[in-house]
Amino acid sequence: MLSFQASPVVVGTSIGAAALAARYLIQAWQTFKAAPRVRRFYPGGFERAMTRREAALILGVRESAVLQKIKEAHRRVMIANHPDAGGSHYLASKINEAKDVLLGKTKGAASAF
Repeated sequence: MLSFQASPVVVGTSIGAAALAARYLIQAWQTFKAAPRVRRFYPGGFERAMTRREAALILGVRESAVLQKIKEAHRRVMIANHPDAGGSHYLASKINEAKDVLLGKTKGAASAF
């Protein structure tokens, strides 16, 4: 009969490898938890009177964007949210209001809603 006993070297190596693997996994988990979360959408609602900051957030441009960038962004966002394509009338009015605010065409009144 053969009696197989693991040598102390094999046992020690196995324990060391398991400890290193556990250490690596713990460090990877801590790095993952500490990583900043990226939000794709603005978490807040609309303000009563639209500001330039809010208008820029709606269109996805900077507050100091040039005329062409504002128009391109307006078109892109409006195509995605147009009422004829299943979008909301409310969102379409806010998108139009955002364009007017950034272009300086506000009449002093907020959106129709």
